[in-house]
Amino acid sequence: MKGVIFVELIKMAEDAFGEDTVDLVLDKANLENDGAFTTVGNYPCSELIKVVMAFSEHSGLSPVVLQRKFGHWMMDHFVNNYPVFFEGKTDTFSLLEVVDGEIHVEVQKLYPEAELPVFKTERLAPDHLLMTYSSPRPLGEFCHGMIEACLTRFDQTADVTHAAVAGVDNAIAFDIRLT
Repeated sequence: MKGVIFVELIKMAEDAFGEDTVDLVLDKANLENDGAFTTVGNYPCSELIKVVMAFSEHSGLSPVVLQRKFGHWMMDHFVNNYPVFFEGKTDTFSLLEVVDGEIHVEVQKLYPEAELPVFKTERLAPDHLLMTYSSPRPLGEFCHGMIEACLTRFDQTADVTHAAVAGVDNAIAFDIRLT
């Protein structure tokens, strides 16, 4: 998993808890590299889960809540650092529908070794999108947070539900209905 994800998670934690607290929490997390992440490094997803669990224990917030908050944080990061991905996108669905066909194509050019999740979308009605997320990493709640942040970015509201895809590890179907 790309180091930028780890670095941004640490930045979010520092913003919420302060640098000293982050250092203490990371020391307790028993990480392979003692919490020294770089944006260009690659790290196992299991280390990300350890960090999330450590901050969950520290804060009392569930890992689900923390992953969703991190999804919101990363949406802001992407908007600020990769604005070209958002050009011409006028609503949530127009962005979600091009994650695989446009955004991930460009990400793969920048990071050829990156193992990206797969997003398949199906527009069921003008106000209804089904999006299936599949990944070797168990980050469905992070994805849910990204969807919520996308809705916020485009000043839209929706009912977002999700369920595991039967028989497929780490695949989640998100049902998004604009309200």
